Amino acid sequence: MKALTLTLTQPAKPKFLQIARAISSAIKQGQVNAKEPLPSARQLATELKTNRHTIMAAYQELIAQGWVQSIERQGYRVVESIPVESSRHARKSLKCEQNTFIWQINPTAFKLDNSKPAHEYSYNFAGGNPDISAFPFHELKPYMSDSLTRPRLNHLSYGNNRGDDQFISQLATYLRRARSITNKEIITVNGSQEALYLLSQVLLKPGSKVAVESLGYRPAWNAFTTAGAELIAIKQHSKGIDIEHLTQLVKQQSISLIYLTPLHQYPTTVTLPIHERGKIYQLAAKYQIAIVEDDYDHEFHYSSQPLAPLAADDPQGLIIYLSTFSKIMFPGCRIGYMAVDKSLAPALINYRSVMNHKPNVLMQDAIGRWMKEGSFERHLRRTTKLYQQRRNNLVSQLEQYQEQGLDISFTIPAGGMAIWLDVKKMPKSWRGLL
Repeated sequence: MKALTLTLTQPAKPKFLQIARAISSAIKQGQVNAKEPLPSARQLATELKTNRHTIMAAYQELIAQGWVQSIERQGYRVVESIPVESSRHARKSLKCEQNTFIWQINPTAFKLDNSKPAHEYSYNFAGGNPDISAFPFHELKPYMSDSLTRPRLNHLSYGNNRGDDQFISQLATYLRRARSITNKEIITVNGSQEALYLLSQVLLKPGSKVAVESLGYRPAWNAFTTAGAELIAIKQHSKGIDIEHLTQLVKQQSISLIYLTPLHQYPTTVTLPIHERGKIYQLAAKYQIAIVEDDYDHEFHYSSQPLAPLAADDPQGLIIYLSTFSKIMFPGCRIGYMAVDKSLAPALINYRSVMNHKPNVLMQDAIGRWMKEGSFERHLRRTTKLYQQRRNNLVSQLEQYQEQGLDISFTIPAGGMAIWLDVKKMPKSWRGLL
């Protein structure tokens, strides 16, 4: 039996773990070989001047890790197949065959986005980005603190994948007052993209056809195509989508779903007139086609009160309404929601349990408290005024560029957080706009 030279380090760890690590290091370094006996617990305790039970605990740890085995009447021995040696042997044999593991990626209908994060660009022209520096974090902080100091413990465990009850109650009240949406089941999600993915998995199958705006929101398209759906582009004009073209498509193709952004259409910012909305609903009702209404920045409408969503008048229950707090607050809060017909809600909630057992109830609880106290709507009024001022300032600057001869055109949007700019002739330099 070889004597072991053990060096005990990391005094913050329990002593039996220090001893176990020292013995495993000795085995790795070849002080003892496979199947060789180790000192008895009594002997090693005497050598290390420690309790025998501490040594026994260390040996039990080494047995659990696969370094040591205990043999009746023979004591402790190094295992026959030392873990480090078997893994080295496996790595050497694999190295001869191939240098890199090849992942078998499930093919999708869109390319992975390898672009830089938005904040790394000097000039980011992406539409709909909120000014995070304008968010009143100091106002939300007390409600976040309340959620942590006075948590509703029964809400923090698994279950109720629909979302936080208090937040949903406040959200239902807000949707009824601000958007005239009633008689819908609210399901919270981690941002609208999760909602789009859920809907695509539950409602679509390979070969399903989804009618989308020809200029539209590509992340939504990606969610649909990942489910195997085929995108059917609807023509657009100055007032929004071309209803006549949509009617032709519905008659000629077996459309399963229509995806729309009727208020501040993305990316053209056009608001679909109310009579056109009625035609779309009648068409969908006649042919029994569901509509996904993505109302991503409803609050920021300046020239008048925003038109009520299609979901506000949905007698057949065929509209799925999506919205998010990413524009109201900041994208990192990851709070979005769906308002759906009660008959559809169980399927969505059940499928969501496959990918996510529980939403972020602490954040939802804090926002629910914020909404209940009235600070939420005060924030909306302040932010709407701020973005209207910025839109007006941008319009003024663009008009000056036109006067200076820059060949651009645009229509002042009734709301939203972006302007759709038509550049008729590429300028030699964009420095003036930057």
